[in-house]
Order: sequence, then C-alpha cells, then structure tokens
Amino acid sequence: MRILITGAQGQLGQALQAALTTHELVLVDLPEVDVTQRAALFTAVAAARPDLVIHCAAYTNVDGCAADPALAYKVNGLGAHNAALACQTFGAALLHVSTNEVFAGDNPDGYEEWMGLNPVNPYGRSKAAAEFHVRNLLQRFYIVRTAWLFAPGGRNFIHAILARARAGGEVRVVTDEIGNPTYAKDLAAAIARLIETEQYGVYHLTNAGACSRWELANEALRLAGLGHVTNAPILSRDFGRLSTPPLLGALNNVAGAAIGITLRPWQEALAEFLGEEHRFKHA
Repeated sequence: MRILITGAQGQLGQALQAALTTHELVLVDLPEVDVTQRAALFTAVAAARPDLVIHCAAYTNVDGCAADPALAYKVNGLGAHNAALACQTFGAALLHVSTNEVFAGDNPDGYEEWMGLNPVNPYGRSKAAAEFHVRNLLQRFYIVRTAWLFAPGGRNFIHAILARARAGGEVRVVTDEIGNPTYAKDLAAAIARLIETEQYGVYHLTNAGACSRWELANEALRLAGLGHVTNAPILSRDFGRLSTPPLLGALNNVAGAAIGITLRPWQEALAEFLGEEHRFKHA
C-alpha cells in the first residue's frame, strides 16, 4: 500500500515509519507541506497518489490552543478539512488521528466510540471540528482517538515529570484527571493492523487501563529510579494552566477489540519505553 503521512516527524509519525516498513511511505511535514495551505497539501497528495493518507499533523499544545483558539482551528480543524478534501479529490482513504479531549470528561465509566462529542476546551473543539469534516466529506475513513501519548524524543508528560524531578527534587501532579497513557510505538502497531482490515469507522486505541496523572507520574518515577522524589497530589483547580482538560477522559476500546485489535497494559508499555530511553542514553 502507498501511504502518505502528514506530520511525519512528530511522535506518532516517527513511530508509524517504523511500524509500516512493508508499505511504500511518502512523508510530509513542515516547512515543506503546511496542512493549513490547501494548495500545498493537494500538490503533495496529487504527486504521491496514495491509497491512504494518515493525518497526524496537528497543533497538540493544549494550553497554546487555549491562548489562540483561532490557530487551533486553523491547524486542527481546517488542516483535517484540507486532508479530507485531498483524499476526496484523489481517491484515497483517510486515517485521522483524534483525541479523548473531544469528550466532556464527565463520565466515570469512560467513553465508547459511539458516544456524542462535547469538548470543553479549544483544543478539543478544534479536534471535534476535524472529526466533523472527515465524517462529512468521506466514506472511506478511520477516526482513531487516542490519549496521553508518549514516545522517545519530543515533549510529553513523562519527559516533563522526570526532568522536573531531576532538576527540583519534587513534583506536584493532579489526582483528578483520568486517562489512558499510550505508547506511540504500540499505537502505531495497532494502526498498522487496523489499516490491513479495511474496516472503516471510529476506534479508540490506547494502551489498556486508565489511571490518574498522579498515578502515571508515580509509576514513571519508580521505573526511572526516582521513587524517592516527592510527588505531591493536587487537584486540577489548584494547578494553574490555560486549558481545562476533560477530567474523566478515559477511552474504552470496543470497536477495535471486536476485530481483534487491543493494546497491552499501559504499565508494561511505560516500562519498555523507559528501558529503551535508558539504553539509548547509555549506548
């Protein structure tokens, strides 16, 4: 299969390159291809003539989205609109990567794929808009929602917590935000399996299990040999930030599990991730 990946240099884009080695890949990212510029994206898709576009490109800085909602929509909403139009024009299927933040975060039982969207912050609204465009414009699409992504390199919650612990000897993490930590390597492998099925639709693909940010930080500190560092529990209302995350934002994998696609527990994935990080630094 010939696959074009937008946002190819991001955490998931790089993991997909490793997971999709049996396919012919066309990789696009800034500055050469800006997904907010329809002509540039159309030119790239027209040249590649892919069977599938995997749309990873996004503005994922949730606080940045809160500070500039118009930019959030431009990159996430309009970018997905352009990707869907390009697929419509050139006959490609689309896999769009979405987020748990399209939900309100008020369901203690977590969210299944069919549940209605009700985002509570500008990032979530921009990603909900993206889903709307994909659904409206295409028949052959996958929407893959994920959460709390981590991978080697780049910036993510795990790296931030460990850096803070090493620098200051203490961290403060919220106990009332619940989600699914997800290793980009595992998500990419699940996506590779999904696209082979050609079972289009909406999927929740995260590592199995849910936890609070505080529990995730504790496990990361323990695995990194920093279990002695104080992790002070706080509530989200006491943690000053621009964006308001969905507090009870766990995703339930129902559709993927029905076709045999599940991911291992997040604790196992986190342990492998930190082990690989350690080996890389000491190689």
